[in-house]
Amino acid sequence: MCDTDVLFESNIPDLELLAKGKVRDIYDLNDNHLLIVTTDRLSAYDVVMSEPVPNKGRILTGISNFWFKMMEDIIPNHLTDIAIEKYIHDKNLIKQLDGRAIVVKKLKPLPIEAVARGYLIGSGWRDYQKTGTVCGISIQKNLQQAQKLPKTIFTPATKAASGDHDENIDFTVTCQLIGEDLAESVRDITTRIYERAAHYANARGIIIADTKFEFGLDEDNNLFIIDEMLTPDSSRFWPKSDYVLGTSPPSYDKQFLRDYLDTLTWNKQSPGPKLPKTILEKTYAKYQQAYDILTN
Repeated sequence: MCDTDVLFESNIPDLELLAKGKVRDIYDLNDNHLLIVTTDRLSAYDVVMSEPVPNKGRILTGISNFWFKMMEDIIPNHLTDIAIEKYIHDKNLIKQLDGRAIVVKKLKPLPIEAVARGYLIGSGWRDYQKTGTVCGISIQKNLQQAQKLPKTIFTPATKAASGDHDENIDFTVTCQLIGEDLAESVRDITTRIYERAAHYANARGIIIADTKFEFGLDEDNNLFIIDEMLTPDSSRFWPKSDYVLGTSPPSYDKQFLRDYLDTLTWNKQSPGPKLPKTILEKTYAKYQQAYDILTN
């Protein structure tokens, strides 16, 4: 494995680091553009693990760019056609960032995450067991774990800082945060993207159980989709061949890592536990498999 296969943390001396998320480092370029670097950091339960997954950043970037292009007729995205070489001239650094770094439009992010759920799993399943609802939305009775919902539901959340937990909110609170018209647009676009992607993936043997998106506005209040799209980090991917109703199906995403962490006596607080090499290798294999299947 060469040095350019692993990037835990980016370092671009000539650019100002604006933010460091769980996976992405964001640099300021000018009044109109940002540079986003998707690293190989791995997070679970809002905690960044100490070991990276080699080439994970390139896989996530490739999957996102694939979906961004597919959904352009539904909503514009933050991508530009500007090469990173315009702002970075160190050849070694360019090689390290190749496939991981993108120049994007500088937009104002909305203070919510837009979540689409098509199946009853994860926190939605736990909520349903306790209350018969999912994030306050009434669902028909007697559904099983991992069952397909009668229709796609929109369950937004507030965006948490690194190390904190996202908080589910209802549609009324969403309207209070961003306005009713914008909330309705985000809800409708989120549902349309999810349903198109779910149909596409299903034909290729993958069930997309749920996913989350982020949106931003330009100076004229035009809406764009930003950050990432339908990756194993932001979505729950199940192989159709292994799907069994009433269980938590195996997945192509980091649920595999969460399932391993659940076997440990760890309080789900930082720092995360040291991960065995086999877990990192299997996590990489799942990400790569999802990329290969979805993008051909």
